[in-house]
Amino acid sequence: MKFNAEKLAILGGPKTIKVKSPHFRWPPIDKEIEKAVIKQLYKSISIYDRSGIFKEFEDNFAKYHQRKYALLCSSGTAAIHSMFVAAGFKEGDEVICPTYTFFATVTPLLFTGAIPVLCDIDENGNINPQEIEKKITPKTKGVIITHMWGIPCEMDEIIKICKKNNLILLEDCSHAHGAKYKDKFVGSFGDLSAWSLQGPKIVSGGEGGILTTNNKEFYYRALLLGHYNKRCKQEISQNNHLYKYAMTGMGLKYRSHPLAVAIAYKMFKNLEKYLKVKRFFANKMIKALKDEIGILFPPAFFDSKIIPAWYEFVFQYRAEEIENLPIERFFEALQAEGLSEVDRPSSTCPLNLLPLFQNPIELFPIYQKHYFCYKPGDFPKAEKFYQNTIKLPVWASKNDLKFINLYIAGIKKVIRNYRTLL
Repeated sequence: MKFNAEKLAILGGPKTIKVKSPHFRWPPIDKEIEKAVIKQLYKSISIYDRSGIFKEFEDNFAKYHQRKYALLCSSGTAAIHSMFVAAGFKEGDEVICPTYTFFATVTPLLFTGAIPVLCDIDENGNINPQEIEKKITPKTKGVIITHMWGIPCEMDEIIKICKKNNLILLEDCSHAHGAKYKDKFVGSFGDLSAWSLQGPKIVSGGEGGILTTNNKEFYYRALLLGHYNKRCKQEISQNNHLYKYAMTGMGLKYRSHPLAVAIAYKMFKNLEKYLKVKRFFANKMIKALKDEIGILFPPAFFDSKIIPAWYEFVFQYRAEEIENLPIERFFEALQAEGLSEVDRPSSTCPLNLLPLFQNPIELFPIYQKHYFCYKPGDFPKAEKFYQNTIKLPVWASKNDLKFINLYIAGIKKVIRNYRTLL
């Protein structure tokens, strides 16, 4: 690698990017989305059953993932809660979960009284199948996985483990709309799968979520949790033992807002177009940066069986390759160059670092009986991955090529002049 004599912006040199932030806006609110929202606004702003835009979106989303049932919810968190209830997890059951994920992958489980059994990660930041196998006990009822940052998990191994041990498999696909493992969409492997449709997600309604399943009983239970009365009466067979609860359900309301669905549905229709551009830009960044010292890409970036969704572009900082320059200093230098979209994740962290998973009893007294406690140091691979993760968005419009080139140039500039930061 060549070292430049170019003065870094943090030391008084010129910025790589002088355009004011934000450099990335999502979702892309265009005339097409405006028209869809206005059309729905005059049609209905509240839908009580499975009709209209709810039915259209759910039918198409289920078909895309080759699932029988899809159910829109008010958030990805609500969709995940619905999965846990649908699966029948109850007090004292054990459910194996990734420790490195956004906390809402696991926090809804606490409302069931089941015990989250956390697992360490592989080199991609995803739950490690070997660790899953180590954690199985007679109390284990299921496994939930997250396709972190849009990178699919090692599904062959995970499915094999779940089948062998008769475990329910749940997928959190909130980062991974349109990602594939061996040419099969994520979300089509699990017994239940959920996606967030929140703000920055690839398919976004601002807020929202959706789940899918092939299991009718699971679907009925998800309906009863948060879609009482008209929709339950419409869809649950009168001959089914659960129909008697159709009026009240379980008493929660997890319905989506039709205007949010109108936005998400338009984005879903454009998903393949977005992904095509994202993949082009991601490959451009990989090619430009893969030989630079100080950074390391997840192995999945070079694995032919994995097609990420490119929700975010993540890499690991390798201080040992650049004379142990602290990551904080490296990050400050990137920001100073005007690379405002470069980020170090904070709320998405190993769950054992969060007070809720160190001492859940104050908020969830049920865990006085089924106590669990995690602490810093329990999951060294996840903690190291988290401490060294740097991410940036993957743009989805061809008009943003200028930003891709500038971000590549800024990263290279800092790496090739790192010695001036020591």
